[in-house]
Amino acid sequence: MANAAIIVLAGTESHADYGRLANALEAAKEFAETDGDSVTLIFDGAGVQWVPELEAPDSDYHELFESVRAHAAVCDYCASAFDVADAVDASGLTTLAEYDGHPSIRDLVADDYEIITF
Repeated sequence: MANAAIIVLAGTESHADYGRLANALEAAKEFAETDGDSVTLIFDGAGVQWVPELEAPDSDYHELFESVRAHAAVCDYCASAFDVADAVDASGLTTLAEYDGHPSIRDLVADDYEIITF
């Protein structure tokens, strides 16, 4: 059994960022499909910019995102800072604000989650 917190920090600006997103989603899917594993997928920093794109049915990664959507959450502070708060609200995704408006990485570590960043 493994606990993983996969954090997407990459924005939407480059081809490399798309690769990071794809790898994060694939990793989250692998954990989600493995019995006994626990995974949380967090969009943080510039990574929150992915939410509107992933919500679009014609997005290249929409279907893959939908396969792990139940494990996804978004940094509350960063959603506002990157002007995607309305899209995040419309998505219905959980927002995290445990530490100064951001997800608590410390809490995840204390709960024995491995932190994996993309």
